[in-house]
Amino acid sequence: MIATSDDPRIRLAHHFLGAVEIAPGPVLPLRVVRLVASNGRHFMAKQHARRDRYAGEVHAYGAWGAHLRGHAPKLVGRDDATLTLLLTALTGDRADTVAPGSPEEELAHHEAGHVLGELHRATSAPQGGAVGAALAERFQSWIDRAVHTDLIDSVEENLLEHHAAILGTSRMDSAVCHLDYQARNWLIGDTFGICDFEHMRHDARVRDFARLEFRRWQTAPHLRTAFFDGYGRPPNDTERRLLESFGAIEAATALIKGHQENDPALSEHGRTVLSRLT
Repeated sequence: MIATSDDPRIRLAHHFLGAVEIAPGPVLPLRVVRLVASNGRHFMAKQHARRDRYAGEVHAYGAWGAHLRGHAPKLVGRDDATLTLLLTALTGDRADTVAPGSPEEELAHHEAGHVLGELHRATSAPQGGAVGAALAERFQSWIDRAVHTDLIDSVEENLLEHHAAILGTSRMDSAVCHLDYQARNWLIGDTFGICDFEHMRHDARVRDFARLEFRRWQTAPHLRTAFFDGYGRPPNDTERRLLESFGAIEAATALIKGHQENDPALSEHGRTVLSRLT
């Protein structure tokens, strides 16, 4: 189908590529469209709803894209006025579409660990208290929001604040983190690909394992093993304990976002993680 829309994503593609067509394929998020240029090359055009997320993704491609060369899209063009990006398209299928428990899923986790390990090693920083203190401050704001909206009781509030205190007094190494590192943001094909860098920033390195730990690995520990085989080493005892505190952040943010977005599945996930911590 020839793309002639006044959609900002199409206008941006026309500016940089000339004539484009909307490429057939699986359904994508509403803000993303896959396009094919006259030379047959495929691209993705993505419009952000929030300027901070747009700015974060633009910065990520410029600052850290080189560390993911061959595993990440390239930024072709941007329009700051409409918060729109034009990116090269990676080949392959989303890793969350493979059969659970299949060899393909295990291989995807191994490759995900390998690529994330390369990023972390290239951008690592020494242990310091500032990372934990900043995390604890942000976490406390999530706890306050959960209390204000009556999403947690006093016992749960005390539990979350206990984990905030642990983070605030812990020294931890940092690295550039994806911070939404899970199968829906991986592509498996000829090479392993990663997308969606809007949350990427320097953060506690262990935090990049939290979504996998509390959204998939609890019921599939062999995937955890495959991931850290690819990563290069498993977490040590201190890092495993810190991961529990990052699980507390996972619980609080899932409860609040599930409530805000009227997403029962996300709210239930937050409840499940909170019960596990309790």
